[in-house]
Amino acid sequence: MSVGTDRSLLLAEPERALHRPRYASAAYREPQRVHHKAQKQEALEVSWKIQDKLTEATLKIKSAGSGSQQIAFTYKSLELEIAMDADSYTEFGGRSWGSRLIESIKGVLLGIVMFIVAFPVLFWNEGRAVQTAKSLGEGASEVVSVASDNVETTNEGKLVYVTGDATTTDSVSDPKFGVTISALRLERVAEMYQWKESKTSSSQKHLGGGETTVTNYKYEKVWSPKLINSGGFKQASGHENPQTIPVTNQSWTAKSVTLGAFTMPDALIDKMDKTERYAADETATGNSAPDVQNRFKLHQGGYYLGQNPASPAVGDTRVTFKVVRPATVSIVARQVANTFQAYQAKAGGSILLLTYGTVSPDAMFKTAEKSNKTLTWVFRAAGFLLMFIGLFLIFNPLAVVADVVPIFGSLLSVGVAAFVGLVASALSLLTISVAWLTYRPLLGLALLVLAAASMWGLLRLSIQKQELQKKPA
Repeated sequence: MSVGTDRSLLLAEPERALHRPRYASAAYREPQRVHHKAQKQEALEVSWKIQDKLTEATLKIKSAGSGSQQIAFTYKSLELEIAMDADSYTEFGGRSWGSRLIESIKGVLLGIVMFIVAFPVLFWNEGRAVQTAKSLGEGASEVVSVASDNVETTNEGKLVYVTGDATTTDSVSDPKFGVTISALRLERVAEMYQWKESKTSSSQKHLGGGETTVTNYKYEKVWSPKLINSGGFKQASGHENPQTIPVTNQSWTAKSVTLGAFTMPDALIDKMDKTERYAADETATGNSAPDVQNRFKLHQGGYYLGQNPASPAVGDTRVTFKVVRPATVSIVARQVANTFQAYQAKAGGSILLLTYGTVSPDAMFKTAEKSNKTLTWVFRAAGFLLMFIGLFLIFNPLAVVADVVPIFGSLLSVGVAAFVGLVASALSLLTISVAWLTYRPLLGLALLVLAAASMWGLLRLSIQKQELQKKPA
């Protein structure tokens, strides 16, 4: 069953709206009107009872004449009240027990793939973590502190620590909008006012294994730097977005950025991410391209394409500017002539660090080590989730079978989730321990013992449960 609400048709011709093939399945019988009362043209209340061999629903629609409606929808035991207006769309859907079972069986294939992929992700992550940790440890013991005002050839190829002011004498420009400033980097940020779709869903299972799903689509206008494709909206009519953005985001970096006697490469300049707003003025407007002068207007230090910035319309575009200004930084990198490159450690990792302010090399390496640990746990969590979701999809058909009686299916789902959680935890720990056996044998052995103990605990729990079931009542 799938019913979509069309506000104008439901209110004007409810019988035809609910009987349209777009909104009702072929199995539907002619809807039987229970109550239909119109007090005035601007106020309407309609009640319907819709029946077929599988479903029974009651739909009530109230219009206050102000452009908004309230829908009260009862489908078996699922009761909903949904606010309707021109910028929302509600779809009522249902799936039979058979279709749910077939979909869950299809999900087993995806579950198997996710389960298999989890192992190399976890193994690779541990190798990456160990390699990075060893590389940082190697770098911390070999780094050499050098002055920024003199390039010493004796440090060629070495890992060096330098601190000083990153600055430039060059200017960066946005030729289209005529903005020119002395800075390390200039960024143009363009956003267009567009429709955005969001949706929320609620589902309820019913005796016999069927399921009702109600999905509400909401449409709101937002400023977005990316083009939002309205062609994929559920209710595209009345929420169309332009197909192109008049202006795109772009950035310009100074040709020469220096740190004392050294020249900074783009790889280090890109790590300088502290930006501040830059306000354009009439001078920039005079230097801008003809199409900007003809179509855009200067507004609050930026540019605006549209009729009224205080009341934007879909398709309006605003442009603002950000700059990265000269600042004091600390760098750890490989010295190559009068510039820097990433340092390749013997452990296999690369080192290229930049921090704002005057920070000691020890503090910089400690910060990098913390970042490595955080990233390691992020990938561990990702690997565990892949394994957990994969196993859950593999066992999910059992819960769907039990959904013939919803409470049994719900209880079995909880049991399956707990079981696969324990199994995923044990297998994740086992994979990590095997990886550490390869990279750090002593710690890997300890983890392997812990993983084996977890698996033994699961096995004992299963045996005890079977013994209890065999005992007479």
